Order: sequence, then C-alpha cells, then structure tokens
Amino acid sequence: MKNLVFVCLFFISSLHSQDLFLHCGKIIDTENGKTLNNKTIIVSGNKILSIKNGFISPHNPDDKVINLKNKTVMPGFIDMHVHLESQFDPKKGRLNVTANDADVAFESIEYAKKTLMAGFTTVRDLGGRGINISLRNAINQGKVIGPRVFTAGKSIASTGGHGDPTNGLNDYYKGDPGPKQGVVNSVDDAKKAVRQRYKDGSDVIKITATGGVMSIAKNGQNPQFTLEEIQSICNTATDYGMTVAAHAHGDEGIQRAIKGGVTTIEHGTLMSDTSMKLMKDYGVYYVPTITAGKEVGEKAKIDGYYNKLVVPKALAIGPKIQSTFEKAYKFGVKISFGSDAGVFPHGENAREFKYMNEVGMSEIECIQSATVTNAVVLGQENQIGKIKKGFIADIIATDLNPLDDISVLENIVFVMKDGIVHKN
Repeated sequence: MKNLVFVCLFFISSLHSQDLFLHCGKIIDTENGKTLNNKTIIVSGNKILSIKNGFISPHNPDDKVINLKNKTVMPGFIDMHVHLESQFDPKKGRLNVTANDADVAFESIEYAKKTLMAGFTTVRDLGGRGINISLRNAINQGKVIGPRVFTAGKSIASTGGHGDPTNGLNDYYKGDPGPKQGVVNSVDDAKKAVRQRYKDGSDVIKITATGGVMSIAKNGQNPQFTLEEIQSICNTATDYGMTVAAHAHGDEGIQRAIKGGVTTIEHGTLMSDTSMKLMKDYGVYYVPTITAGKEVGEKAKIDGYYNKLVVPKALAIGPKIQSTFEKAYKFGVKISFGSDAGVFPHGENAREFKYMNEVGMSEIECIQSATVTNAVVLGQENQIGKIKKGFIADIIATDLNPLDDISVLENIVFVMKDGIVHKN
C-alpha cells in the first residue's frame, strides 16, 4: 500500500509543469492606470495563474523565480500598424520585381524577432504580399520567434491607387490586377476581394481609402474608393468576422471610410474637425503612425533616397501627422497605438510613445493605448493587454519607470510572450 501511495505521489508531481514566479518591484496596472508595488506574478503554462502581494517563494523545486525587483513591469505592447514583410531601404530598389517570395520570407523572420525583442508581443500587420500570413502561422507553430500576428494579408486598393502592386512598373509587368491581387473597381469586386482575403487566411481587412506617400503615384490624398465600395467591403468583412482598417490621408477619403463602416483610420493626416466628430459619433479609432511621418519627412530631404514621385508627398504629409494627432487627442478621438514600422526600422516601434507624449498625451495614456485599448480593437480584451489572472502571459519590463520618462520604453530589458521568456 505504501509503495502504491509513493507511486501515485511521484506520478502527480511529475505532471507538474514548471511555474514561473516573477518578483516585480513595480507593475503598471493598465486597466486602472495605477502602479502596484512589490508583487509576485505566478505564470503557469502560457497564462497568468495569480498575482500575490510581496515576493512569494515557490514550494515546488521545479518552479523558477525571475528577479524583476528593480524593474517596472507591464503587459506586452500591441502595435496596430506594422509591415513585417519589408523595411524600406533605397539600396534594395523595387522589391516587388527584384525579390522572390522566399527572399521576403527570410527577411520577415528577422523583422519579427526584432519587433518581439522591442517589447511588442502582438502586432496587426496591415499589408504585404501575403507572406505575412505564413509568417503568422510559423510563429504560432513555434517555428519562428516573433509577436502574435493579426494580419490583413494583401491590402485592398483601387486601380492605380495606393496599394496597387503594379504602380510605377512598365507595361510588361503591369497587367490588370483584380480582386485576387487586391485591386477592386466595383461593389462586386469589393465583395470578392474580401472573400479572397478570408480564403487566404487573413484576420483583418485593410483598404487604402486615399492616396499614399510611399506609392509610385502622384496624389497622396485623393479619395480612391466610392462610399458604396467601402460599405460593400465593410459589410462583407462583418459577415466573415473581420474588421476593416483604412489607410487615409485626405479628408474626403477619411469621411467616406468612417461612414462606410471601418474600425480604424490609419494616419489621418489631413482630417478636419468634421472628420474628428464623425470618428467620435461612429466610435472609430485613430491610429496615428507619427514615427513613419517623421521618418519620411526627414528622409525625403536626402537627394535620391525616395522616388521623385514620393518626395513631394513625403515633405507635404509626413511632418503634419504629429500635429493632427495632437488635435485629435484633444478633440477626444479614441487613440489606438500604431507606428507603421517597416517605413522605418523594425524594433524602433516604441519611438511612437515619445512623439505622442510630446504633444500632450500622458505617459499612462500612451501605455494604455498600446495595451488595453488595442486589445479591445482586436477583440482580445479578455486575453491580452493587462497583467491579470487568467490573461495570456505577455509581460515586459524596463530598468526605469516609464511613467517618469516615456523614452525608457525604447529599451525593453525583459520580454515574455505566451509564458516563454525571450529576453532577460
């Protein structure tokens, strides 16, 4: 009988997976906007099992203590606008005609890892060739290190619009791309393009409601979809359980996108007070991407850095995004953190915090925009964005308190995603 009891106890103890006890000097409570002192976060598997007062020692010898007593701990960040497939480099030329899919895929692995190591445990990828779908799957399967990815696959544009993959190409390459390639010109095309994205495995839909800065096309702000086309896209996306993000610089395109049913406006550079009121009335979130604006505004001053069609747009639009953000924030528009990493180097996403803070957003609001707010936008508010019992263990830390100096978020010293420590 004693032998049987011993065997049973040994079997039960062998089933115990290693729990992690994180001794945290400070925790930023993103839900309540408070700082908690001297807590222990107990992580079991990929979830937060509990949060205890004081520094608790484990009873099981297999468990491990991680010392973060001199750190400030917070949930992993969520960036709602990245492009993991690419990073602009004038030396590489036009990647859509010089790089094979395999080349892009190998580079995306590096960009994904840099993003995670910068403390961004979740991202929304808003458009590439569709390789971002395979990247997401590889990360989910543990084959590649990177953030949790919600991806749009290939964005949806109109012929010649921002996002038409053949812009600037000669006649040999140009062809006539359609809904499968993400180019639409009618209400029916719009439906088909959304259904194709669903078939491909996209999580969200991204449209280019106006011209853009980086496309090889003259206009960076004109509306490029009819209201009916946007409504068709949004209604179809809703049928398939997806939300819609709208790239938009010009005011008319912004207003059509809002009225058409999008969830987020990306960039929003030239939005008017009327557009801001519409955003509040419709509950639409603003993803400012200030960092990208500053990047293109500066790089456009370098002779030959961008295509000649890009330069005037970059100089006109890039420097305005921060002031637009300031107005929208003070107007009461809901702010969703997004950087547009890929236009600037991946891993530097946290620069966005500093630019938001510079024009009036408090440190805690900046952090909340990249945690609890973005979790809501993604429909993941019961999974990520908080350090809370039952939530996924996405946990990061800094040496200093970002509530005293937001720039310390550009130096993340500890990263845990899904209960796995990637940086310590």
